[in-house]
Amino acid sequence: MPERLRSDARRNYARILAVAEEEVAAHGSGASLEQIARTAGVGSATVRRHFPSRHALLEAVSRKRIDALCVRAHDLTGKGDSRDALLEWMSDVVAYCVAARGLAAALSYDSAGSDLVHENSCSAALEQAAEPLLRRAVQDGAVAEGVTVADLITLAVGITLATEHHPDPAAQADRLFRLAVAGLSPQT
Repeated sequence: MPERLRSDARRNYARILAVAEEEVAAHGSGASLEQIARTAGVGSATVRRHFPSRHALLEAVSRKRIDALCVRAHDLTGKGDSRDALLEWMSDVVAYCVAARGLAAALSYDSAGSDLVHENSCSAALEQAAEPLLRRAVQDGAVAEGVTVADLITLAVGITLATEHHPDPAAQADRLFRLAVAGLSPQT
């Protein structure tokens, strides 16, 4: 929350964010901005002043989870087998995206329909935090050269969005993630 705001603006921001967290948890990334404004007791212009795009709102709602995933990446860096550490972090990303409705949309690199000047700070934070994990796995020959953290985030987002309406999205997302890691070839 920007500290330079007046106290009433800070209260509005906090109230909007709290309502948005509930609405996104209930309705996912398509939560109604108008409903958020009504429930928070502010006008839709106030919501848009604090959050100029839906993506900006989703990023704010997801900030705590993003921070936790960044801490997790730092904790795993340099520990144990580099491939196992990277895959453990990726599994956490997929699980968080499934559990936290709206997080996959916040991480999405697709800027269609959003303002193009708004940087995806959630993905940028994860890219920076996970880069040492990936770099170590590549150096150890456990991951192919040319794979980027952005590729891994895109994979997690795709799996999450593809399974969100499955009867058991967590199990299906985990299954597809493991399939992506193992590949389609039979294990010998």
